[in-house]
Formats: sequence, structure tokens, C-alpha cells
Amino acid sequence: MPESFFILSKDYLEIAIDEIITIAKTYDRFSKIKIISNLVIVQSKTNWEKIAKRSTFSKISGQILRKMSGLFLDEENFEVLKNAKTFVCRIINLSSKQFNIPELESSMGDMISKFSQAKVSLDNPDIVVYLIFTENENFFGFSKKINEVIRPIKVKKHPHELDWKLTRAMINLAGLQEGETVCDPFCGTGTTLLEAEAMGIHGIGLDFDEKMYQISKNNLEANGYKSKLVKDDFTGLKNIVGEFDGIVTDLPYGRASKASENPEEILKKFVAILPKKKKIAIMCKKDFEKKLKLNPMKKYEIYRHKSLTRIILIK
Repeated sequence: MPESFFILSKDYLEIAIDEIITIAKTYDRFSKIKIISNLVIVQSKTNWEKIAKRSTFSKISGQILRKMSGLFLDEENFEVLKNAKTFVCRIINLSSKQFNIPELESSMGDMISKFSQAKVSLDNPDIVVYLIFTENENFFGFSKKINEVIRPIKVKKHPHELDWKLTRAMINLAGLQEGETVCDPFCGTGTTLLEAEAMGIHGIGLDFDEKMYQISKNNLEANGYKSKLVKDDFTGLKNIVGEFDGIVTDLPYGRASKASENPEEILKKFVAILPKKKKIAIMCKKDFEKKLKLNPMKKYEIYRHKSLTRIILIK
């Protein structure tokens, strides 16, 4: 079974690792995972490109070539270069060992050139060949050109809007698949809806505030997206419970859904109407999670500054 590798950003590393695992198992529940620091190796029938396109914190990804001869590849592994005109070699050192990386990359390039018709190109090569060093194992891998993921644009923003990277990760951690529908009952500027549609997931957003409703609408229209918007507060969930597969949202912590209500009152009402058997990913201010009583499968702490730490709960 093919093996993929993912070198992850060390920002929010626990979230980044769990995101790759969840995506892989969403597509193939029999996927096997190996974690070495910020390297995740996935053995799965799912192509590495499919996982990489969904992931948020993957910096480098590709397919692993397991057959090796000493330090370098067996000749038969050069099949990956069969139709490539250009390639480049890259060393990724995740070990404590010291290497002369430019010299190693040059040596690899010279050796591969002897067995392949492909030429070394440092700019936009067809294939990148990787040698990954860890403390106990070395891996060879490669990646091909893939179309760059186009980010959704926002014509209007808000200072307190949900961070797009964490939003995207929450959608993935909830296990939502293409063709399913996510609901954000506090949709604000529409971050959840934009990230969902960018991944082929339908969206429904609720917001009682006319200004936020219009911002979400403008942002969706700017991308040609078709998410459904409802001008209503979160209690409108009760009317559309059969229309979505999961909830991804950032709970209000400095603003109310109605001027007369404080965040704690909102939480009580929100928890009371949360639909059962739905995929859920919720962000909230630290200590608010104790009032939610969700019994989450996963909990992540996001430090913002000394007076604000956020919590992500996955259920």
C-alpha cells in the first residue's frame, strides 16, 4: 500500500498532526499512521495529493519510496522520473546530525542524472526528490507538481473574525467530507463557509446581525460561492437540523447574540439545542468549555496573549 509523507509546520503541531490523521482516516479508515517529530507518514490507499490539498499545516508532502540501496535509491525507483523532463533534490534533516546539505543535494542530483534523462532544474521542476533524515531512519520520497490551492478572498473583514487556518483545521478535525454540509450558527464574516466551500463542503451560516450578514453575503458572492445564509440567531439551528452534517463555529466571548444577553447565557441556550449525532468542532474562550459539558474526544489550547487563551473542542 502506498505511503505518503507530510512535513508539518510546528505552529499548533498537535493540531497539525491530528488534522492529517483525521483527513487520512476520513478517506480510508484503515490508514496506518507513523509520527516522527513533525513528520507524519501515512500508509493508505488515498493519494498523498488528496490529503495535502485538504490539510492546513502541511509544508512539504509527497510519496515515500521505500526501496533503498545504502544511502541512495535502487535503479528501479527512478521510474518516478520516467516522464519527467526536470527534477531537483532536496534534503530534509529532522535529526540532530549535521550534514553538508548543498553537497548532498548536488551528489544526489549527479547520481540521478546518470540513470535518468531528466535534467536538474532549481526553478519549478517536474519532480522533487527528497531525502529525509530522522534520528533512526532515513526516507526517500518524491512529489510532483500539483495545482496551487486558490485561497478564498475576503472583500470585507472584521478584527475579531475567526482565523482561517484554525477554521480550516477545525473543519478537517470534525471529519467533514466533500459533499457534506457544515453549519456555523455564529458565522460572522463567513470564514467557516468560505473555507468549507474551498474544500468542496457545503455551508449554512446564521447571524442575527445585519452588518455581519451582509459581510458574509458579500464575501461569498466575491468567490462565487453558494452557501446558504440565514439572518437569525443560533436558535435557528432547530429549524434546519436536518440540513447539515456538522457544526463548526467560534462562540462569542466579547459580544452577545442579542444586546440583552451575555456570553454565558448564550452558552447555556446553545448547549441546550445542540443536535446529537452531528460532527462538532467548537472554539471558545478558555474556561467556557467547562460550562459546555460536551465530553469532547479532543481538546486543544490556543494561546493568543496573556489575557486570552482559546480552546478548540472536537466531538
